[in-house]
Amino acid sequence: MRFTDFEGKTSFGMSVFNLGNAIMGSGILGLAYAMANTGILLFLFLLTAVAVLSCYSIHLLLKSSGIVGIRAYEQLGYRAFGNPGKMAAGIAITLQNIGAMSSYLYIVKSELPLVIQAFLKADSNSDVWYLDGNYLVVMVSAGIILPLSLMKQLGYLGYTSGFSLSCMVFFLTAVNLLHLLTLQNVSFTFQISDFSPTQKKMQKVSNVSILVMYIMYFLAALFGYLTFFDNVETELLHTYNRIDPYDTLILCVRVAVLTAVTLTVPIVLFPVRRAIQQMAFPDKTFNWLRHIAIALILLTSINMLVIFAPNILDIFGIIGATSAPCLIFIFPAVFYIRIVPKDEEPMNSFHKILAVCFAVLGVSFMVMSLSFIFIDWTTGSSHGVGGH
Repeated sequence: MRFTDFEGKTSFGMSVFNLGNAIMGSGILGLAYAMANTGILLFLFLLTAVAVLSCYSIHLLLKSSGIVGIRAYEQLGYRAFGNPGKMAAGIAITLQNIGAMSSYLYIVKSELPLVIQAFLKADSNSDVWYLDGNYLVVMVSAGIILPLSLMKQLGYLGYTSGFSLSCMVFFLTAVNLLHLLTLQNVSFTFQISDFSPTQKKMQKVSNVSILVMYIMYFLAALFGYLTFFDNVETELLHTYNRIDPYDTLILCVRVAVLTAVTLTVPIVLFPVRRAIQQMAFPDKTFNWLRHIAIALILLTSINMLVIFAPNILDIFGIIGATSAPCLIFIFPAVFYIRIVPKDEEPMNSFHKILAVCFAVLGVSFMVMSLSFIFIDWTTGSSHGVGGH
């Protein structure tokens, strides 16, 4: 099946880079802490389950897309449930990705001043502008993120995605190296895109991206955990920082992680802008003024949230707990059930029953996630989370 909604201009490799970069997120920094709480075997089981469920979710979306010949998530919602379906998909995409971008910029705001301070060996109590996270996050947004976000095609960001993933590979390599170095001193010491549009190729891009991220996630968690065991913190780099905050390798790793999350923001902004255009300007052709204006408004709004709303990550924790299960589990399943004709697959067929179970699983995850968040709030143990 070849999709006809728009032509792709990106190679297979660039598509893998873009999707892999979008998948990676900043959550990799907390995986060692997760492994410390679950154990290696349970962590591996959960990571495998997430990877398999993600592949199945993409399979459902691509099967639905193959029936109607379009790839836009919002348009699948329209085909399944009309305007309410399109609006629900668009709102979920917008909220989920705004939350992700907020967490990335929050990391820039909190980490970049510390990195600059370490490189310059400056006084932590200094009030100079280049150690102020609010100034720095605006400068990074205006100087790096905005120009990349103004690209017309997502495929053009394949090179920056490749560089971003290279930074995370450097992070992974450094974690492995630091594991070996720390073992010697343990007695002193103690975390889809514009690809040529065919269903088979898009499934291959998704599978390869998920496999690569699966391996990187597991290795980063494993070596981070084996280095510190139960002493690992919620953010792995903070744990290394306890050993030597001025260590050159650790500083370079922190720069690499900051670079990676910064270059991920434009990738995440593209589907938000597309969702807004699908909801507000569905019949309009491409317009540079509208393209630029949406990017400016989004980045300005997110910067204001990051700067002026200290509890914004808690708010987007709730949004993520509702929008993510919808996008990953519930919507792909119900779209598949509605779009695939009953004469091809009746409701009592194996595939549609499996899709129903998938949607129920998504609802269960949503309820559990919200329950955990509210329990954290009521017990006073809530912490801002920067993961994606």
